[in-house]
Amino acid sequence: MTTPKPVECWLTDMDGVLVHEEHVIPGAPEFIAALEASGRRFLVLTNNSIYTPRDLKARLSRSGIDLPEESIWTSALATAQFLDGQRPGGSAYVIGEAGLTTALHDIGYTLTERDPDYVVLGETRTYSFEGITRAIRLIEAGARFIATNPDASGPSTEGSLPATGSVAALITRATGVEPYYVGKPNPLMMRSALNRIDAHSESTVMIGDRMDTDVVSGLEAGLRTILVLTGSTKAEAVDRFPYRPTRVVDSIADVVALVEHFQPLD
Repeated sequence: MTTPKPVECWLTDMDGVLVHEEHVIPGAPEFIAALEASGRRFLVLTNNSIYTPRDLKARLSRSGIDLPEESIWTSALATAQFLDGQRPGGSAYVIGEAGLTTALHDIGYTLTERDPDYVVLGETRTYSFEGITRAIRLIEAGARFIATNPDASGPSTEGSLPATGSVAALITRATGVEPYYVGKPNPLMMRSALNRIDAHSESTVMIGDRMDTDVVSGLEAGLRTILVLTGSTKAEAVDRFPYRPTRVVDSIADVVALVEHFQPLD
C-alpha cells in the first residue's frame, strides 16, 4: 500500500452537498471560506446545465455562499469543451437553456435546426414535444446524439421533475440511438475539472452526495472520495454498492477541519 498524498485540490458537487435548491446546507459557507483561506485549488461541480456560472454564483450568493464564477464547472461547460475537442467550429441543435447555449456559443458553435453535426440535449424546465420531435428527426437524418448528463430526475420545491436522462431515454426509444453522456458519472467530467485547475488525481478529493454519480466518477478518475449524507444516498444504502467512498461523513460541516489541517485522507 502506498502512503496517501496530502490533499492539494478539492472538487465538490453542489446540490445535496452545499445547497438544497436555494437553501444553504449548514457548514457550506465555512467550507468554501476554508478552501479560499487555504489557497488550495478547487472547483464546485454540477450536472445541471440550465445555468451559466454567473447565474449559479448569484444563486449561491443569495444562499450565503460566496464563490467566484470561475470556481464553478457545469456539465454544459464540460460538454462544450468535449465538442470543441471533437469537432471544432461545428454546429448543433440544442434542447436546453442559457447555461448550455452560452457554453456552445463561447466555443464558436453554430446553433441550427438544419443539418447539425450534433443534437445536444440538456436540462430545461420547459421540454416541448415539438423540440423533442425535431431532435428525433435530426438524429434519424444522421446527427450525432450528445447529452449533458444521465440524471433521470431533478428536484424542485414541488417534487421531482423529469431531467435529461428521462428525455434522452424517450429519444433513444424513438431512434434506437444512445447518446454519449458527458457529465457525471462519466469520469471525463472529472478529468476536465482536474485539467481546469491543473490538479492531479492522486492529490485531489471529490465530495458528493450520490454514490452512483459523484463517488463512482471520482473513483474511476483516480480520486479519493467523500460521501456526505445530506443528499440522495443515505447511510443504510452505502453498503449496497460494490465500491466504497474513502470516507462517509454526516455533512459538509465535517469536512471543514480536513481542509484547515491539510492532512492526508485515507
